[in-house]
Order: sequence, then C-alpha cells, then structure tokens
Amino acid sequence: MESLVFKVTQEPDGGFCAGCLSENIFTQGDNWADLKRNIVEAVRAYYFDRPHDRPKTIRVIVPFRPPDEPTAKG
Repeated sequence: MESLVFKVTQEPDGGFCAGCLSENIFTQGDNWADLKRNIVEAVRAYYFDRPHDRPKTIRVIVPFRPPDEPTAKG
C-alpha cells in the first residue's frame, strides 16, 4: 500500500477526530499538533505485527483551515 488517507472533522466541543478512508483506523486529538502525532501513532499500532505492509505516506483531508496553521498572505 502506497498511502493512507485520513479525513479530519472538528468536534463541536473542541478537538479533532480523524478516520482512515480505507482501513479501520480512528484517532483524535485535543489540538492540531496532537492529532497529527496521534495519526502517526495509530498507523504504527495498526501495522505493528506487519511493518512491511505499513504505507509509505499518510495523507490528511482537512475540509477547513486548522486553527493553528498560518494564513496565506497575498
């Protein structure tokens, strides 16, 4: 498998959830940095017994601008 794709949703009470579109991998984070770290950790845990199957890349679909990402100037 070349890559996994996660779709991120922002929770109404704060925090973020992410679910993989092709595998049963789900995680959450209280902030954007925690979510990114938890996605990597969840993928490693999912493939712990078969590391040779672990994808080379992880893509994240974010249908909104994460709050701690810088805005584009232009």
